[in-house]
Amino acid sequence: MDSVLAFVIGVVIVAVGLAVSIGLHEIGHLVPAKLFGVKVTQYMIGFGPTIWSRRRGETEYGVKAIPFGGYISMIGMFPPAKGEHAKEDSTGFFRGLVQDARESSAETITPGDEHRAFYLLPVWKRIIVMFGGPFMNLVLGVALFAVLVMGFGPQQVIPTVGSVSECALPATSERTTCAAGDPEAPGAAAGLEPGDVIVSIDDEPIDSWDESTAIIRDHPGEELAMVVERDGEPVELQVTPMLSERYALDENGEVLTDASGEALTVEAGFVGIGPTVARVPQPASEVLPAVGQQISGVAGIIFNLPQRMIDVANAAFGPGERDPNGPLSVVGVGRLAGEVAATDQLEVVDKTAGLVGILASLNIALFVFNLIPLLPLDGGHIAGALWEAIRRGFAKLFRRPDPGPVDLAKLMPITLGVVVVLGAMSALLIYADIVKPVAIF
Repeated sequence: MDSVLAFVIGVVIVAVGLAVSIGLHEIGHLVPAKLFGVKVTQYMIGFGPTIWSRRRGETEYGVKAIPFGGYISMIGMFPPAKGEHAKEDSTGFFRGLVQDARESSAETITPGDEHRAFYLLPVWKRIIVMFGGPFMNLVLGVALFAVLVMGFGPQQVIPTVGSVSECALPATSERTTCAAGDPEAPGAAAGLEPGDVIVSIDDEPIDSWDESTAIIRDHPGEELAMVVERDGEPVELQVTPMLSERYALDENGEVLTDASGEALTVEAGFVGIGPTVARVPQPASEVLPAVGQQISGVAGIIFNLPQRMIDVANAAFGPGERDPNGPLSVVGVGRLAGEVAATDQLEVVDKTAGLVGILASLNIALFVFNLIPLLPLDGGHIAGALWEAIRRGFAKLFRRPDPGPVDLAKLMPITLGVVVVLGAMSALLIYADIVKPVAIF
């Protein structure tokens, strides 16, 4: 019962965090729009039927039933058609879409508010309004990564003895327990104990576990003076690494393999101690690189999205396993949060860090995804504004008439296609997250 409750708590925490992220995203649009004089009629979190709303001034604020997004309604999103296009017949499905978009935009403009239409804003103001939403997600993502990196810190191997082997077994041994006749491990013979912090070996200061490992591996059969800190006091020990079959390591400490994938072994010094893994808080200078790495990862998923979705479909409808680094739906993210909260394989601090990490990654994903230059995403409006600036710049350069605002209503057929594709991908991901969820434990 406790695990079920923990699972629910994890889901609720991420659901609330996602709602806050969406709400702040829309505030990022709302505030600059109002500052620039655009009339905003609605601020909504969610889609579908309205659960609760309240009108403040000219804007209705509310929450809707389907919590998978949000929006603000600004009047005059699309400019009216110019010249002969203003009298076009709306026959034909795609032409009808364009005409309906224009008419819907025009209907939002009430008498006396004609000058407050969104499309009348200068290009730079429209870009600020549309970029404000993703920017809020970026700010929230950076703040959460700051908590994760500086507050909790990433898990690292530290130069503290975590375990001491009683006997010396070759790296390739299938046994994990000692038997009669096995030689005593040098670490145990020297008196090393779990919790000992390695200060120096053979007068060489030790700042990382890899440094201690390198010295031990390079000095088999040689007596080494080791200083450790035990219960706050320095303790001097003498340890003699024995020559033993160990896995070959590269400069990064990774096990080397041959062409067939088999691990390579070498004869090297062995003491028989294992490291401690702990969270080590990092300086503020490490926050932005962590955010940059996350942005790069999300961008990589988006650039390879067709193949990623094929892989998801193959896993959902076949025997394959899901890629743990692949895309997830809201259902998958909630399930992941629940499993992190409910598992008994993590300490409370690690569970908390895991949930913070999920929310941080979600906000970075929202930032990157919304900047895709396609309508109805924010990036589509930004791209349209930039194209308008380019057109007007060339017109001014060559002394041609001002071409006026870019008519994004003409892109409604493409927008419909994007909505259909996004809907199909969401449905596939939700199905996959139900029948073939990503396994992390």
